Amino acid sequence: MSTENTDASPKDLSKDLASRGDSRSQRPTNAAFREFIASGWDETVPDAERRAAADVTPARRDALVRSLPATRLVLPAGVLKVRSNDTDYPFRPDTAFAYYAGLGTDEEPDSVLVVEPTAEDPEVARATYFFRPRAGFDTAEFYADARYGEMWVGRRPTVAEASQRLGIEVRHIDELRDHLAKDVGAQLSLSIMPGVDASVESMVEEIRGQNGLPGGDEAAAEHAALKEATSEQRLVKDDYEIGQMREAVAATLRGFEDVIARLPEAVGHARGERVIEGVFAAAARAEGNGVGYDTIAAAGDHACTLHWTRNDGVVREDELVLIDAGVEVDSLYTADVTRTLPVSGTFSPTQRTVYEAVLEAADAAFAVARPGLRFRELHAAAMEVLAGRLEEWGLLPGTAEESLSPEGQWHRRWMPHGTSHHLGMDVHDCAQARREMYLDAELAEGMVFTIEPGLYFKENDLLVPEELRGIGVRIEDDVLVTADGVENLSAAAPRRVEDVEAWMAGLRR
Repeated sequence: MSTENTDASPKDLSKDLASRGDSRSQRPTNAAFREFIASGWDETVPDAERRAAADVTPARRDALVRSLPATRLVLPAGVLKVRSNDTDYPFRPDTAFAYYAGLGTDEEPDSVLVVEPTAEDPEVARATYFFRPRAGFDTAEFYADARYGEMWVGRRPTVAEASQRLGIEVRHIDELRDHLAKDVGAQLSLSIMPGVDASVESMVEEIRGQNGLPGGDEAAAEHAALKEATSEQRLVKDDYEIGQMREAVAATLRGFEDVIARLPEAVGHARGERVIEGVFAAAARAEGNGVGYDTIAAAGDHACTLHWTRNDGVVREDELVLIDAGVEVDSLYTADVTRTLPVSGTFSPTQRTVYEAVLEAADAAFAVARPGLRFRELHAAAMEVLAGRLEEWGLLPGTAEESLSPEGQWHRRWMPHGTSHHLGMDVHDCAQARREMYLDAELAEGMVFTIEPGLYFKENDLLVPEELRGIGVRIEDDVLVTADGVENLSAAAPRRVEDVEAWMAGLRR
């Protein structure tokens, strides 16, 4: 449920948010109290450090205005969403906003970045950031506003601090409407990232209508083009992004080590999967912004449910546990790594057979990955291996070759998902890109994606031998395309059976 109300103005929304819980409020309002609480504070403003991202965001914004010329582009951060009554979910800004503004973590709900071509050069972007800056100690907001007040949510930056951090012009959010309306229609179109902030979206539609720009499907198409362009621009990562991805992967692997070290605790717990989830979550929160997506901690047959995030099952010594998890660092870049571990520390012969088939499929995708290969061919290479193994085990109703044909696809019963997806600020990054820019595109230096084949034999699958039932295996690595091949960013997490067993033995001593 969102806190937004499309019939209310932003000021009304702020008032509603600030007044939540007023029925139990006992704040004093007399003049003497207000004078007293406003006095005696150190008013020194600390120096604001320029963000590292501020060095790379100008080039990103220039590319954006080149792809959508003669348009003022509105990128809201998003709004807080109610979890229950007067408590909110943790805020995470919209990806496009964060990418072009250079802000991360929980900065700044209700703020807006506006990107537009400069008058001097239409291929150079001008950026303006609109937010609600820090209020003075002498204002009621300081002590009484549960939405923005410093006593409630901590110190907010001033306009000058925000400008220093981001390296762009910064204004009060109250100036947003006037800025958006200037020169619209005559010189510029006006487009907004859809589905992020309904109140700002309503403002944009109103301004478009007042200035003769089309509404309805034509407006929706313009907004969709913005969403598509921001997705496609992130397909190739810059050096800053690659550095952030390395940090996210390194933090994730430390989280996996914590999980392995404490795996015996999970075995002795009625909801051992939750123990695994909690250990990784603690590492993710300590190392970064938190988890990049809901952790999958799937023991036994639960590993055969592709997105098992309930994590309420037991963890047994003789089973495998599939852990699919990633740390999101403060810049909002996330890793996405999966390891399937024998809870006892040693694979059984049957578990090893399935695991090594999946590893062979992953290695086949690695072997062909290079610039110029089509993205979809990664999947094809992995499927060729898995179809062959399933044929050898007598599970296919025909040959592997027949299964790999469009008319067959029987192997997909046990490997129903894709082998790869782009990775970055979203775990399934660049998802709004056109097909020809994603599945049908050639790999290019700077792309980051996963390789993650799997095999899943559900415990109620009567078409597989009983010894296979309840075994689910996935191996997932994060991959960077280099000038002449690929680099496995998560290679420090062992993959071969012998290495996994040694890894676990070393951490569980």
